[in-house]
Amino acid sequence: MILILLSAVLLLVVGGCVCVVWATRGGPRWTRAVAKGTLLAGELVRAPRRGKDGGSDD
Repeated sequence: MILILLSAVLLLVVGGCVCVVWATRGGPRWTRAVAKGTLLAGELVRAPRRGKDGGSDD
């Protein structure tokens, strides 16, 4: 069961990354929407970590 869940998460991540690359090369409108969602999710995942180290981007 956990293998299926992890596989689904991996497919979503890879699909999001593909959409980000495709959108930067002028893909269809839906790829830009998915890319924006992927980048926003990445920012949300990284946001808690930024506060722990004092905000330095070293």
